[in-house]
Amino acid sequence: MSISKAAIKAGDGFGTEPTLFSIRESFEERESNFISPHGCTSRDSRGRRKSETSCPVRTVFQQDRDRIVFSNSFRRLKHKTQVFLSPLGDHFRTRLTHTLEVAEIARTIARAMRLNEDLTEAIALGHDLGHTPFGHGGETVLKEIFSSNFCHSDQSLRVVDVLERQGAGLNLTYEVRDGILKHSKGFGNIIPCEPGEKAVTVEGRIVRIADIMAYLNHDLDDAIRSGVITRDQIPGECIETLGDTHSQRATTMIRDIIYSSGYTEDGVDLRMSDEVYERMILLRKFLFDNVYRSPQVHNEFLKAKKILTDLFGFFMEDTQALVSELARMEMEWIKLDSMPMPRIVCDLIASMTDRYAMNLYNRIFMPKPLF
Repeated sequence: MSISKAAIKAGDGFGTEPTLFSIRESFEERESNFISPHGCTSRDSRGRRKSETSCPVRTVFQQDRDRIVFSNSFRRLKHKTQVFLSPLGDHFRTRLTHTLEVAEIARTIARAMRLNEDLTEAIALGHDLGHTPFGHGGETVLKEIFSSNFCHSDQSLRVVDVLERQGAGLNLTYEVRDGILKHSKGFGNIIPCEPGEKAVTVEGRIVRIADIMAYLNHDLDDAIRSGVITRDQIPGECIETLGDTHSQRATTMIRDIIYSSGYTEDGVDLRMSDEVYERMILLRKFLFDNVYRSPQVHNEFLKAKKILTDLFGFFMEDTQALVSELARMEMEWIKLDSMPMPRIVCDLIASMTDRYAMNLYNRIFMPKPLF
């Protein structure tokens, strides 16, 4: 069915002023006919923190996805570390490419299980918006110098609730915000058991699993590419069960959760076969021991730690410089008396990209020739 310009001008359901029918409502109807009873349809959303007029074209989850993609924080992900700090090679992952890989894996699983792809994608695209420069190394630094309670998932929620749109936030739906908050697992269970760790939607729980599927595969790829490890070091059981290439491993993991999961009286029971799950645990331990904690990665972390620590201290002491830097980061709406100073400095530093932080450090601390 085509939509003519005349129909749009006439406003008969396809323009900016819907009457008896809107494009959004047709999508919602399609969702109700396709999505599993265990999935979350747009109509079933718990809504936003601030009420809004419904869009005549997009569902609430489609709007959330678009708001995230067009945000400043999303664009900054292209220059934030995944594992290797400011890599010179074109093929190393960044926090942005990691995010896109998570979104693709999560959507594939959601589609196969007849869940809400738009909700799944929105959560996946927003899950790392609060990540610091220099990856988890930067997160560790802010835990030490700002607060032991700092974590990137909380910061991601703060980004979408407070820091974007000049302090107005993106006003995302409850389900997307919940999925962003509960996506992180560190070295905990891949599939969480505690109720407080689980997202309220199956879509949110899938993103949590897709996140680890993505980084297990691409971090292994990048570690081999960088020379930190060799292919011969990968545990043989992992290769035998999961596969010898990125594509094979990803396919094995994705298919395993799709075919192993089932339904209970309480909803969808996300699970994996014992063999694949155990090999994923083994591969994760291998990466922690041989990549994330390797001398090469750790030595670069020490450099990053000094950069962020020195910048934090500098801005805590020089309020005029802090005001100027907030303006450069388009965060001038933050007033120094609006929140505690450490919180402001933390938000500023967490928002920086790797290269921004390094250039700023050079500008502030490195000597400049007089002639």
